[in-house]
Amino acid sequence: MRSTSARLAVLTVLSALHVGAASAAEPPALPTVELAAEASAAAPNDLAVAVLYAERNGPSAAAVAREVNRDIATALETARAEAAVKSQTGNVSTWPIYGRDGRGRIEAWRMRSEIRLESTDAGAMSELVGKLQTSLALAQVSMEPAPESRRKAVAEATVGALHAFEARAKLIADTLGRRYRIAHLAVGDHGLQPPMPRMRAAAMAAEAAPAPLEGGESRVAVHVSGRIELVD
Repeated sequence: MRSTSARLAVLTVLSALHVGAASAAEPPALPTVELAAEASAAAPNDLAVAVLYAERNGPSAAAVAREVNRDIATALETARAEAAVKSQTGNVSTWPIYGRDGRGRIEAWRMRSEIRLESTDAGAMSELVGKLQTSLALAQVSMEPAPESRRKAVAEATVGALHAFEARAKLIADTLGRRYRIAHLAVGDHGLQPPMPRMRAAAMAAEAAPAPLEGGESRVAVHVSGRIELVD
């Protein structure tokens, strides 16, 4: 019994010595600095986007649906004839209109259905929106960067942000008389876009006139944040 206790005591001492030696062998933690940098690049607003809709109401939900679907089908047929414009159906909603007698009685039904148009040809889009306004209402029309234009701007801004991060890290390390190495890095992007040209149906002429479109540009920003370790 005494022999077993002695062996346990020896093992405990050896284990403590091993932990102490390992701790002594570990280098002290390096001082760290957290920092961030940002850069932006211009992306041309070369994609026109328009949303138009048909909306009707009446006592019969089925009759209202037939009228709205007919208007949308005709509009899509007109839109598909314009090869430079991509068209697709959008949001569709139907809701009841209740009477004012407080009894919750449905007096009529209203339905709204949208179509969405996209094109990098502003002239073709302008002409088509003008034609469709003879039967549909215009919810909005805007200009934004096309996907490829945005990707190019993000790539340019990413390079700029990384260079800015590197320059700032070097400045900090040089000021403190140290060298540095990157311990962690995070990169993200977001758009800083100015207000887009938007027009509502009430602001547009009723006749089939081209909708004025002006592109301009948007700014795409990339943010880089991270942590550096200062080494001797």
